[in-house]
Amino acid sequence: MASSAASSTSFDQQLSQATDAQATSATTSSTSVDAGSGSVPYEQQIEAAAQKYGIDPAVLKGLIKQESGFNPNAGSSAGAQGLTQLMPGTAASLGVTNVHDPAQSIDGGAHYLKMQLDRFGGDYSKALAAYNAGPGAVQRYGGVPPYAETQNYVKNVLAFAQQYRQTNSNSNSNSTV
Repeated sequence: MASSAASSTSFDQQLSQATDAQATSATTSSTSVDAGSGSVPYEQQIEAAAQKYGIDPAVLKGLIKQESGFNPNAGSSAGAQGLTQLMPGTAASLGVTNVHDPAQSIDGGAHYLKMQLDRFGGDYSKALAAYNAGPGAVQRYGGVPPYAETQNYVKNVLAFAQQYRQTNSNSNSNSTV
């Protein structure tokens, strides 16, 4: 890999291009949730948690879509569980006693994302990378680590978030007279 400064700039360019491309193509990808419908499962809980922690609800929706496809029983081979795919230790540290309870998982995931946003100066790309790869990796590389999985994760979550914003914007403009 090239120098971290060059790869960081390249990644930022790729992220911008991918966000634009995926925002338009995301509606054609196969998924259990139609982001174009104007609503998502657990929308009220997501909105409430986003407001509670002062985070962008569209990003939280994108994170949940990427992490679990809105399946509260989702689990990973690494041990992450629930809508927001919290690891057991992280869940416990956040006061989440049942990761499969949508309300607890959403609150815990929103809280953990807020912690990462605070740690990385409000930078959603870095915070999402920390959510996926751990804050140590983001600190070590001074930004989104050069891991394909993490780079794709950040791109996807931000693209989904943009899609949810556009959907929300369209539904809001359609409801005004």
